[in-house]
Amino acid sequence: MPSEDELDSKKTYDIIINQPDSIQTPKGMQWVQGKTFIKGAKVGDAYAMDREKPAHKVIVDGFFMDKTEVTNSEFEEFVTATGYVTVAERPINWEEMKKDLPQGTRKPVDSLLLPGSLVFNRNISGRPDMSNYGNWWTWKIGANWRHPQGPNSSIQGKEEYPVVHIAYEDALAYCAWKKRRLPTEAEWEAAAQGNFTHTIYTWGNDPEQLKDHANTWQGEFPIKSTTRDGFEYLAPVKSYPPNSIGLYDLLGNVWEWTSDIYNPMYYKNLEGDQPIVNPAGATEYYNPQNPFQEEMIIKGGSYLCHASYCASYRISARMSTSRDSGSDHVGFRTVVTPAMIVQQ
Repeated sequence: MPSEDELDSKKTYDIIINQPDSIQTPKGMQWVQGKTFIKGAKVGDAYAMDREKPAHKVIVDGFFMDKTEVTNSEFEEFVTATGYVTVAERPINWEEMKKDLPQGTRKPVDSLLLPGSLVFNRNISGRPDMSNYGNWWTWKIGANWRHPQGPNSSIQGKEEYPVVHIAYEDALAYCAWKKRRLPTEAEWEAAAQGNFTHTIYTWGNDPEQLKDHANTWQGEFPIKSTTRDGFEYLAPVKSYPPNSIGLYDLLGNVWEWTSDIYNPMYYKNLEGDQPIVNPAGATEYYNPQNPFQEEMIIKGGSYLCHASYCASYRISARMSTSRDSGSDHVGFRTVVTPAMIVQQ
């Protein structure tokens, strides 16, 4: 593990570290100082997966990030202003859908080709096969950001909850409206580290502090949630303490989209030992488990994460999901750079 001196980006690299005096902090955002840090699996992390290795030095310029995940009220403002219709609300076009499926896939009956999204099954009985995540996910017709659990559910009274059932293009559309963008995976990890440079969690390395700092599954996954952390499923933003620079819920609550294409071999294919400056991730998609649909990296874990399943409430954890789908545990937050603000 490099020493603090070896991580000092100011010695050999010219990067944007501090917030420019001429630029005010956008409402609801926080400056993330430019820094050098360790990206990927950390020493002592027993849950680190192969796709998080090897750890490597990364340098990012400073940027602004949303303090919280985008909320229902914020997304509703966008929809009201633009008339945007999310992927989960649109009629399904089979001719387009089958392009991302294995050749010869048979068309489902029309009654199944209706708009909807993936919802966590809250009525699981007995111990399911943990190798088959289909045991706790169900396709719910009528589920979308306005109706997170299906047609009979609502976001009324949940204005400050993170918006969910957001596909990748939905997040991009919101970003375009706000004149922002999604974070790279490197920017996301830099923000999650806060004032640290190589910790496992946003608060340090002590896993015993998990329930006090992140909304994750408490109990026996996926059949019993004890709500020991105060919430059975989703939680309003800012329900837990922020990290060291004032960012909330980077771990737990909902997974967050990044702009990086998924490729589990990306870290292993990096060359040399010099820090990588402002990396944008892999240039080619690769996932032998899902070769037909391009997936993007999501970060931070969600309210469903548990040590017995994925333990993805760690900064280095990286999962993937298809661009064209959302679920009730995936959301997003945005970033903006000084250069982007100057150009506006």
